This record gives sequence, C-alpha cells and structure tokens, in this order.
Amino acid sequence: MNKIKAVIIEDEFPAVRLLNKMIQKVRPEWEVTVLPGTIEGAVSWFNENPHPDIIFLDIQLNDGISFTFIEQAQPQSMIVFTTAYDEYAVRAFTVNSIDYLLKPIHEERLLEAILKFERLFALSSEHTYNLSNIEQLLKSFAEKKEKQFRTRFLISGPKHLYTVQVSDIAYFYSEDKITFAVTKDAKTHVIDFPLNKLEEQLDDRMFFRANRQFILSADAIKSIQNHFNGKAVVSVIPPYSETIYISREKVSLLKMWLNS
Repeated sequence: MNKIKAVIIEDEFPAVRLLNKMIQKVRPEWEVTVLPGTIEGAVSWFNENPHPDIIFLDIQLNDGISFTFIEQAQPQSMIVFTTAYDEYAVRAFTVNSIDYLLKPIHEERLLEAILKFERLFALSSEHTYNLSNIEQLLKSFAEKKEKQFRTRFLISGPKHLYTVQVSDIAYFYSEDKITFAVTKDAKTHVIDFPLNKLEEQLDDRMFFRANRQFILSADAIKSIQNHFNGKAVVSVIPPYSETIYISREKVSLLKMWLNS
C-alpha cells in the first residue's frame, strides 16, 4: 500500500503544530505537508504539486473562507474541515466532506475522522472529493459576508422613544424573559428582542453568545478566570451583579474569538 499523503492548511501556528503532532502520533507512517494558511499560498501549491489523499482544512484562513480555495484549486482529495465555529462546521459537513473537527481538536475525534477516511479510501477506486454542492455553499457564505448587521435599537422610554447605538452596548442579558442592553456608560435599556433573535442581528466579530443568558461585546470583557470542571468565569465592564459562567465547551471558542 502506498504511503498516505496528507496536507494541513491552517493559519494558526499553535493549531498547526498540535494537529501535525497528533497525526504523526496516530499515523506515523503518513507523509504530512503543512501549507501556508492562505488561499493564495494553498492554491499555488496545489497547482504545482500532486494532490494529496486527504486535506485537513481550516475553514477561516488568513485571506478568506477556505471554500474559495476549493473553488480555485479543485482538490482531488478527501477533506476534513477544522473550525472553531459550529455554524461553519455544520455547513461544511453538508458539502460531503469526510468529517469536521471542532477546535480545540482532541485526539479521539481526530482518530475517528482518520478511520472514516481510511474506510472510504479503501472502498474508492478514484479517491476524489465531491464538489457538487460547492457553488451553493459559496453563495451562502457570500450572503453572510454581505449581511448588514444591526447598528442601533429604537427604545421605548417612559416618556419618549430614543435610539441606542449597538457600538455603545457592552452586553445583553435576559432575566425573567425580558432582554436588557447595558451600555458602556452603565445604563440599562429594555430591548424588544429575545437573545436568540439578537444573535442573528449582531455582528459575530463584535459580540459573543456566552451562555443562555448573556451576549457579550469584546470591549466589555475585563477578565476570564478558570473555574471548576473546565468552566470559566467572566468579569465584565460595567460590572454585573451576579457571576457570569462560561461552559467548558465554550471557553476555548471564547478565547479563540478574542484572539481573532
């Protein structure tokens, strides 16, 4: 059997190093190549080299969404998408990729994806990647990119209506089925939308859904402290009267989001 050739396309060096180390551990016989975490660099390499058997492909690269790389390079490879965002992962999975891995990647999940690849690889005479849905997927991401996010809210005050700019809001929280917005000057306003609707209207580069009760702006996060069982506690500005917990599953996503 010929040696399996794998390629990693990832723009974060710590993630590259960790993934490469895990692959070498579970499949030391594989030949692994790490490419630059850019669409331009990856496309250039694919134009000049034989395509690998499998690609571990980060969805968000330095210069854009990696589906653009697929469109330009037309890789004849099976693909495992890697991502820190569930939304991207679900959409990527519908493109007939082998699997997707949510960051931080765990060795057990990596091995599951590799075993799935090996089963498909053994059954397939032509080890090609199905690109049939790529146009639809690219369209959906283009629409997301062009989406106009909410910039202000109209608030019903006791005597008059007034507006609050989204850029002035530190965080949103829900209490007794009422949604509140706390502005950076520590004023609280009632918002006529549940958090789920707000999450769709807000720019996810500026706001993070911390838990069922809170949506936080990046500017509002003062500190993150480790808590029991992998959870974390977030301190915000202006201060909130109770403790804001982040689940173990969301802690790593929060850190990646703040570091993006």
